[in-house]
Amino acid sequence: MPPVSAPPSPVPYLPRRGERYRLVVPNAATAPKIVRDFVATVLWAAEHPHLVDDARLCVSEVVSNAYCHTGSPQIRVEVTVNHRQVTVYVTDDDPGSTPRPRTAVRPDRDERGRGLLLVDGLAARWGTTAYGARSPHSKTVWFTLSAASAAHPSA
Repeated sequence: MPPVSAPPSPVPYLPRRGERYRLVVPNAATAPKIVRDFVATVLWAAEHPHLVDDARLCVSEVVSNAYCHTGSPQIRVEVTVNHRQVTVYVTDDDPGSTPRPRTAVRPDRDERGRGLLLVDGLAARWGTTAYGARSPHSKTVWFTLSAASAAHPSA
């Protein structure tokens, strides 16, 4: 029988050792800035200053999507960080609005729709996870930034 390979699981790597930080914000216009500042503070404290700019941009895009495209009353954010990487999870209570990157963006016409393309370009990996099996009740958009790739951008 020939070997069978399966695509990688959409669940991110969870470090066995590391620190986890959580924040819950109202789904309001101020949420992206508050979460951006929270994530930046965590990364500065965890001695990952080289990841701060990419993390701020990625989390801003993901939280902005939750604000603009869901009716969730709250946005929950979890940051897991260790010496190798940081993974940011953004959870809302609207599983029906699964984000997908646009395949074609016209710079002369499209003012929106570039956020997940940015996340895809900056993150080592990213994805979405719905919770609730047959009756989903929430979803998480997550991304991982690697300390190694940020320290050596040519890799």
